[in-house]
Amino acid sequence: MVILLFSGIYQCFAQTVEGKDYSSRTNVDNTFDMAGEDVFGQRFPSEHLIIKDGVTGVNITALTTSRHNNSKIYQTHPQWTPDGKYIIFRSDRAAKDGRGEHAYAISMDDYEIVQVTTGDTGSDLHLGWKKNLAYLFRDEQLIELNLEQLLTDSEQRIVKKPEDYERVVTTLPEGVRESGGIGLDINEERIFFAARLADNLSAIYSIDLISGDLKKLKEVPFRANHLQANPWVSGEIMYCWETGGDAPQRMWYLSVDESGKVNNRPVYDEKPDEWVTHEVFAGPDHILFNVMAHLERLKSNDTGIFSYNLRTGEVQKFDQADRGGYWHAAGTRDLKWAVGDTFDGNLYRLNLEDGDVTLLTAAHRPNSKSPFTREAHSHHSISPDGKWVLFNSSMLTGSDIMMVPLLPPNLD
Repeated sequence: MVILLFSGIYQCFAQTVEGKDYSSRTNVDNTFDMAGEDVFGQRFPSEHLIIKDGVTGVNITALTTSRHNNSKIYQTHPQWTPDGKYIIFRSDRAAKDGRGEHAYAISMDDYEIVQVTTGDTGSDLHLGWKKNLAYLFRDEQLIELNLEQLLTDSEQRIVKKPEDYERVVTTLPEGVRESGGIGLDINEERIFFAARLADNLSAIYSIDLISGDLKKLKEVPFRANHLQANPWVSGEIMYCWETGGDAPQRMWYLSVDESGKVNNRPVYDEKPDEWVTHEVFAGPDHILFNVMAHLERLKSNDTGIFSYNLRTGEVQKFDQADRGGYWHAAGTRDLKWAVGDTFDGNLYRLNLEDGDVTLLTAAHRPNSKSPFTREAHSHHSISPDGKWVLFNSSMLTGSDIMMVPLLPPNLD
């Protein structure tokens, strides 16, 4: 056997050794753990692992198990391609000098993994709601990536150059730079994004995906962040007042009607001593968010997972968890189920109709008792078909992505 070293990567070329032919095993070393090259469209074998939860007995599917940092797309954005065939995630496994991440697609059929961005990847991808496309900002340009064609070509091992799958929608003017998240309108005709203009000034913009026209919708006197589009209603976005901690008024809602009129207002009128965080849409008319209870001074308020009706202002609170309380929330469109996690990485399923709470899986932040550690933040999402909970975990490595059934048969 000959072992050569190229750019720090060992490559094994199997031959006949001691009378045995190993040539059929030429690529067995081609795993994420060993490979570190930035190669657009490259494919790798499955690294998934089925783990039985030691507390609940539920089977967990670990989608990644490499030594690198792997994480799902943030909880406010779609995780699955519209056809449900792939999950898109981020990893630093092809980073240079240990810095930088790329996006990868993992097949739900055989768990093979494909690299789908390369070089300076820019912002995180926003997947299409209906079309198998993705959008990102790079070098002040909005790029449309044809994911469907790329994944098809990768399956056939005929991947072209990255630019063959990209379309430049528009170039931002000088002084405007996406810095607070992007949201694809459900009609897939425009993108919303937040830009930080000064220390205490941000603006919300929209871009027409056909013409590339840029429109400023609203300026706000704070840092706008975590912008997300309503996955069911056109012209609606939610974003937050970002402080790096507690905000005076965390959640904000902006809508644009058919005439172009913009309405901007706070969502859920916070008390001065409430700590609101991790807001997500849950159905066309509702959002879920958390009111934190991890500090003694916060416990005089109602805390836990809250539901808020965007149309009526109705607020509903659900039971709190122990270990400092819930941290993130995700819900199904029909508002029957929600999932909340605790700082030590326990994920609970909440029945929002009868209040029943069930532990799905435990110990995904095994060394943490507070949010202020380096272990993975769950940032969990529920699949569009309501069958799976996708989340980040530090059970095996620093950060992997895993799935657990929302309704495991042994718990129902």
